[in-house]
Amino acid sequence: MHLNKISLFNYKNFSEINFDFDHKINCLVGKNGIGKTNVLDAIYHLAYGKSYFNPLAVQNIKHGEEFFVIDAELEKNDRTEQIVCSLKKGQKKVLKRNGKAYDKFSDHIGFIPLVIISPADRDLIVEGSETRRKFMDSVISQLDSTYLHQLIQYQKVIVQRNALLKYFALNHTFDNDTLSIYNEQLNEYGKSIFEKRKDFLEQFIPIFNVHHQAITGSEESVQLVYESHLFEKDLLTLLQENINKDRALHYTTVGTHKDDLSFEIDSHPIKKFGSQGQQKSFLIALKLAQFEFLKNQSGVKPILLFDDIFDKLDETRVAKIIEMVNSETFGQLFISDTHPERTEAIVKSTHQSYKIFNL
Repeated sequence: MHLNKISLFNYKNFSEINFDFDHKINCLVGKNGIGKTNVLDAIYHLAYGKSYFNPLAVQNIKHGEEFFVIDAELEKNDRTEQIVCSLKKGQKKVLKRNGKAYDKFSDHIGFIPLVIISPADRDLIVEGSETRRKFMDSVISQLDSTYLHQLIQYQKVIVQRNALLKYFALNHTFDNDTLSIYNEQLNEYGKSIFEKRKDFLEQFIPIFNVHHQAITGSEESVQLVYESHLFEKDLLTLLQENINKDRALHYTTVGTHKDDLSFEIDSHPIKKFGSQGQQKSFLIALKLAQFEFLKNQSGVKPILLFDDIFDKLDETRVAKIIEMVNSETFGQLFISDTHPERTEAIVKSTHQSYKIFNL
């Protein structure tokens, strides 16, 4: 699978720009602020139906314009596919495949397997548990549409249950029968989400450990630890036991929406005890493991986006990535960098076909 071409209209800082890509390596080079990362984000947008960097869709429209369009052509399973993502102010975003609009964006997730490695990944370490849950969920959802559906339904029930708890508080009332309906639904969806996250991590963690070992070449001990209330008791019991707390706080305090994936070094939080270098190695290993997991499960090499990572890597880690490119581990690769000479030296050493785009 590879992206042949992409056209951007009123997307972020671009009025109109077109690219014809190499099937292997594509480098976007230029000064900071020129829009290199925006091109990568447009490619990410095609895969996930949203920006990696900006959660507010309307802010991806070029300042002073009314709409944006991302129009791309890709090859998958010997077929040419056209994907178009567009947004007009005041309207819903539209995602089309070969001219037909998706009713639900969730139906598109997984069609274009893609992994991004970016300085923004540091949020996985420094931000709260929601960021790490989203990481787990995005990997599983690319391969399992049922999981994505269950996740969406679970979240809807949480919103409804929380609204009911607020209603009880405002009206000084309580109706256990209505609450029980939501509890049953949460238990059903939550149990399945928990089991699938657990199964995913059982397969994912050994892959992560191999990549971390390869990148660091050390005996450094790192851990990914899944934390969930459901290891203790089933969700129905937990919801019943915590009802007084939920009523007092007006929201649901237990469930898979509170799960976390703890990042540790020598059994301590890497956020507090890991150096910058150790944190970088951890995150790159995490993303390379995501790439390998998706490739193994889908049989397709995901598109890989390297956003400004050579700036943050020492020679040993760069050499490791070059080695992986040469071993045909990766499929199509997109690299953004501020140093054209460095980029060209790196890609030349891979002995693969490439294109360099000076922005």
